[in-house]
Amino acid sequence: MEITDQCVVAMTWTLKDTLGETLDVLDEPVEFLVGGQDLLARVEQALQGHTVGSRVQLHLEPEDAFGDYDEEKVFLESRSLFPPDLEEGMTIEGHALPQGTNPDAPRDMIYTVTELYPEHVVLDGNHPLAGIAIRLDIQVAGVREATEEEIGTGTCGTGFFRVQPQAPGNNLLH
Repeated sequence: MEITDQCVVAMTWTLKDTLGETLDVLDEPVEFLVGGQDLLARVEQALQGHTVGSRVQLHLEPEDAFGDYDEEKVFLESRSLFPPDLEEGMTIEGHALPQGTNPDAPRDMIYTVTELYPEHVVLDGNHPLAGIAIRLDIQVAGVREATEEEIGTGTCGTGFFRVQPQAPGNNLLH
């Protein structure tokens, strides 16, 4: 079966930056809905017409991947607003930001804690790969027709490098 819109493709990949540094490796196949919300548009375009066993290599500039880095999505907040077990690398959904944080911080974004200081926390609403050109080496491991439910929801439940919220163990930020 060839890859077309409204089908599900199982794939593995190696993701590198333009200097050849490996950023992510997916060894076990994961399913993504083509024609939904799971994949970047350029990845979907490149996969069209391929079949099981195909290898697709892509170079994506930031505008075709995760966008340019936007300094206006970075916020400095008071450390006292956050739980003591907050750590660098944790993510917080914007709607779950503690009361007292900058009202200009959009509540429909996911923020990564990029730096912790005794008095301040740096929250970054950019995707971790924003501003980076990437090289993607994809292996197609499976192709099947999408179910009605997958088409209806627009996803197989696995987004392509979607940032998932990871609040501290006590879930104070959810």
